Amino acid sequence: MAVRRIRLLGDPILRVRCERVQNAKSAATRLVADDLRDTLRVAKEKYKMGRALAAPQIGAPVRIVFVAIDKQRWTMVNPEITDVGPDDFLVWDDCFSFPNLYVRVSRAYQISVSYTDLKGKQRTLPVEGPMAELLQHEIDHLDGILALDRPSGVDPFALRSEWEKLHEPGDRYSTPSPREV
Repeated sequence: MAVRRIRLLGDPILRVRCERVQNAKSAATRLVADDLRDTLRVAKEKYKMGRALAAPQIGAPVRIVFVAIDKQRWTMVNPEITDVGPDDFLVWDDCFSFPNLYVRVSRAYQISVSYTDLKGKQRTLPVEGPMAELLQHEIDHLDGILALDRPSGVDPFALRSEWEKLHEPGDRYSTPSPREV
């Protein structure tokens, strides 16, 4: 277990389509998962943001994502979006790989994600809203896609310092969800 350096915009590993993990229960998989957990913990303290981290962000070109929301923590091995709902919503997306920038992106409001856990059990997770946005962001990382590649709406880029002057904390979701309309 170690805290690894988070790779920043311009690092070629962020543009690599990651390899599938062959054994979710292996020591190598556990090591990457533990390093993701430790690195996310430290990054959250430093940047005051962050709910998940994808393996390429710490230099590991494998399909692993670690998620930490409130007191829940879990690792997703080989996650894939298996279903996408019909509605989209706009969100101001931030990322550890370009921490001084927000990008407005359009994301599906509802998705289902299939993945394997560290015990080797296949799982499917239906999610919506902020969790759907988060998992789409992290799975994009596994495919070498950054939020910067998906700008949407008027003036989709904002420096963090300027964005924070105009928005309340937690106000990343700039349009109501389909259920609120």
